[in-house]
Amino acid sequence: MAESDDLAQVITGCKRGDDECFSRLVDEYAGRCYGYFCRLTGDRSVSDDLLSELFVKLVEKIGSYKGGRFESWLFKVASNIFHDWLRDKQRRRRLLELQKDKIESETTGTKRSDSEKVDNLQRQLGKLDADTRELIMLRFYSQVSFKEMAEMRSEPIGTTLSKLHRGLKKLRELME
Repeated sequence: MAESDDLAQVITGCKRGDDECFSRLVDEYAGRCYGYFCRLTGDRSVSDDLLSELFVKLVEKIGSYKGGRFESWLFKVASNIFHDWLRDKQRRRRLLELQKDKIESETTGTKRSDSEKVDNLQRQLGKLDADTRELIMLRFYSQVSFKEMAEMRSEPIGTTLSKLHRGLKKLRELME
């Protein structure tokens, strides 16, 4: 879209639910967003899925766009979708590795104590409140930085650190 006024009108139309305006945004940004996802994932099929998810999110979240550069806002949404996909991919890989280790330990009789520790950890994590469990998972399984966690939760980093520290202390007590 050549003119910022034209883009502003299209965005206003999108906020009203105008399908034609959404179609114009998709036509304008699909190629750039697809290229972004393709470069990040290296997989055309995954990029197609992420692009579809982006435009679904666009419909859901266009009301949260409050001005500024639209492209920055759009690519922030795209970045969040990519990072969600990446975390999910890492989580699935870890779950597969744990399952593989568990199967190996059952067939060879080795690593049983590690498997039991993992099972116990999972049980004890289940006893924590959802907020604390999420913090621990974000930090240690998804490898999200403290700063990113605080930003995601819209709270000061000190608050996030304090909650995580208390959660880890409680988990240690449960594990004993």
